[in-house]
Amino acid sequence: QLQASGGGLVQAGGSLRLSCAASGRTTSRYGMGWFRQAPGKEREFVIAIRRSGGITYADSVKGRFTISRDNAKNTVYLQMNSLKPEDTAVYYCAASENGYYYVYSWEYDYWGQGTQVTVSS
Repeated sequence: QLQASGGGLVQAGGSLRLSCAASGRTTSRYGMGWFRQAPGKEREFVIAIRRSGGITYADSVKGRFTISRDNAKNTVYLQMNSLKPEDTAVYYCAASENGYYYVYSWEYDYWGQGTQVTVSS
């Protein structure tokens, strides 16, 4: 089970760090991704890390968002800097059992419940 947390309300230009904690799973074994879904829009890929540590980004967040793991805490983090109003969405974490990362949501095996991020202008 994945539990996403850390969302909130922040002004444009600010930062937030989201956490994705896994219970009953070892996140270091999995490819881990973050997606987001804004009202009225489809869920979109944000960033992902594969088991080997490689990272891939959506162009819209490159240079602003980073992803990292704390294997001791079985947690993956999404650090979001220089936030923009268009980053407002519900953010979801996901895990793929084979350890790879994917940009398509259907490639992931497990999902967290989502955490709301709101960026005010």
